[in-house]
Amino acid sequence: MIADEEVMRHLGGVQLRSVAWRGFLSMPGAWAIQGFSMFSVLERASGRWIGRVGPLAPEGWPGTEVGWSLVRDAWGMGYATEAATASIDWTVDHLGWSEIIHCIDAANVASQAVARRLGSSILRQTNLPPPYEEVSVDVWGQSAQAWTERRRSL
Repeated sequence: MIADEEVMRHLGGVQLRSVAWRGFLSMPGAWAIQGFSMFSVLERASGRWIGRVGPLAPEGWPGTEVGWSLVRDAWGMGYATEAATASIDWTVDHLGWSEIIHCIDAANVASQAVARRLGSSILRQTNLPPPYEEVSVDVWGQSAQAWTERRRSL
């Protein structure tokens, strides 16, 4: 996934294997230290790993995020929306987050569509923290209260 130019177009670009490995290892580290991190998404029929979706809040991040990233052949199948829905439910119920955001590149139309399906809208624009301070993103999101009310109405 991290070596696919199209997948990584809006996520900082393709990474060297050594850099991707350090990023991969940061997920269990976040679980151990923070008590949360992104979840692996497995395709039910095959058991194949197809990406990661879930909570993240690195130091200096613009807020408490539920993000998603999937291998390209899993795009358009509803996996991101389904997994993000379960992840937001989990963050509200278990972490008590009051706001859920999604940092999305202004050109990433597919992720914007996922955010809309989740009931999120653009809250603000910001730059990411160092070493990505030149990266400007749209911060999509909603309050936990809005999420909970929307889920009840469905």
